[in-house]
Amino acid sequence: MKMVSLRFDGVSYWAQVDGGPEFLVGQRVSYQGRKGLSNLKGTPAQRYDPRRHLADHSAVWLYFLAPTAAAEGGLFHTLNTYDRAAFTFGFLQYAAHVPDGDFVVYLRALLALPGAADYFPDLVLLDGRVHRHADDGLRPLESAASTAPLMAWLNPSTAQVEDTEVIQAARFIHWVQNDPAHRALQVRSGVEHMQAAMRRYDAAYGLDGRPIEQCLLVADIRHQGRGSSSEIRLALQANQPVEALLNVGANQYPERIKTLRKALKMLAGEPSFAGQRWRSALKDFSA
Repeated sequence: MKMVSLRFDGVSYWAQVDGGPEFLVGQRVSYQGRKGLSNLKGTPAQRYDPRRHLADHSAVWLYFLAPTAAAEGGLFHTLNTYDRAAFTFGFLQYAAHVPDGDFVVYLRALLALPGAADYFPDLVLLDGRVHRHADDGLRPLESAASTAPLMAWLNPSTAQVEDTEVIQAARFIHWVQNDPAHRALQVRSGVEHMQAAMRRYDAAYGLDGRPIEQCLLVADIRHQGRGSSSEIRLALQANQPVEALLNVGANQYPERIKTLRKALKMLAGEPSFAGQRWRSALKDFSA
């Protein structure tokens, strides 16, 4: 079991695992009456880069993730424990509050890695669900209806920052920073999540033949939750759908829209991305 020691400097929490080098867990922040941690600091090597994963995944899907990753922080250890999700983590900020959602699927896969017993020895998979060892036996942390026990295990309260919250975050951060298999799994989880999401969005919005830029923006709106389905449908019917989609939630999230514009501009010259369209029959993109 990995042993975690903590230090608070009045602004940020720092940790050591098994007496190793100290690393940043997160800055203490307040947001809409809640308190938690935020970590958006890291090196280029700790940031998602599609080019590093071309041997393992389709280039088009790796680049499809890039703008949303940039908008979500882009670091494999991106952390947020102050909003309604209680705990979001990873380069796409997988959120713990959604039953059978991206974080839950990611955590289940993590528990199959060899490092799981060292970082989270109290967790186990039973019948495909995450359970915790307790004095009276195994207790489920998530179900098809709720992740409330999982959220409480990760972050007992958003009214304050607790040692439990910092320690759990430190374990995730240290693991992903030091294990290539963990980072590879995070990318695979992102690719598979977006592939499944695009099939749902196609069914909801009729995306057959739509350029990849439009599909990406639909996916980003849904990922962040900044617009309704009616707003998405209206934007897709506009004369300039890309601009209309970028305008969804733009007043409330101007920095995110700025990041998306910049990322799309950079991808315009990428052969694996430019010119791709969604094909419903293939359930995939093709030129």
